[in-house]
Amino acid sequence: MRLAVLVCDEPPPGLESIAGDYPAMFERLLGLPLTPFDVRKGAYPARVEDFSGYLITGSRASVYDPLPWIPPLEDFVRAVAASQSRLVGVCFGHQIIGQALGGKVERWPLGWGVGVHRFSLAQQRPWMAPPLEEVRLILSCQDQITRLPPGAEVLGGSEFSPYAFIQVGANVLGMQPHPEFPRAFAEALLEQRRERVGEARYAEARASFALEPSAKEVGGWIRNFLATGPS
Repeated sequence: MRLAVLVCDEPPPGLESIAGDYPAMFERLLGLPLTPFDVRKGAYPARVEDFSGYLITGSRASVYDPLPWIPPLEDFVRAVAASQSRLVGVCFGHQIIGQALGGKVERWPLGWGVGVHRFSLAQQRPWMAPPLEEVRLILSCQDQITRLPPGAEVLGGSEFSPYAFIQVGANVLGMQPHPEFPRAFAEALLEQRRERVGEARYAEARASFALEPSAKEVGGWIRNFLATGPS
């Protein structure tokens, strides 16, 4: 199984020492080696089929920002979706999947999603082993998918994030929360964003870190999903 990670950002200044860069966080989550491609610099595999699976990282950018690297990334998402390879997007990656495949992403009217949130699972898939009715994962976002792309199925969500887990076709998976974020990194990121988040939301998020995230379980789901693609 050859896996690539499409890098859309790096940790904010001062935080990379906590858990490394985003590819390192995903490698730790999955226990698998990943080949990084910085799509902001136009780096992509020569052919989609060069890798059996792809991950798309988060980013401080919004998918609707007029940045020159976003349209080529959307093209690549569509190319992977039309191939036999697997694609998993997290946060920004989840949103770029939604936008590239015909959905809509907007600034979320309920404000920042931060801290550990609970998500109910509405559907089960064979790769979701062990099966769980609920997962707890870290959110760190202002934007969310507000209109699903055609053919998308909602696997799980919450009142705050109704489209938190979606699958499009057999080979594309998106999730709004961050299973790859260690708690220490998420806490430090929250401190940097305290003023932007607001005191009430900040206090809620700080209290939520008492919950243990289901990162190990969801990391296993991602690994299982990617393993069902071409070898």
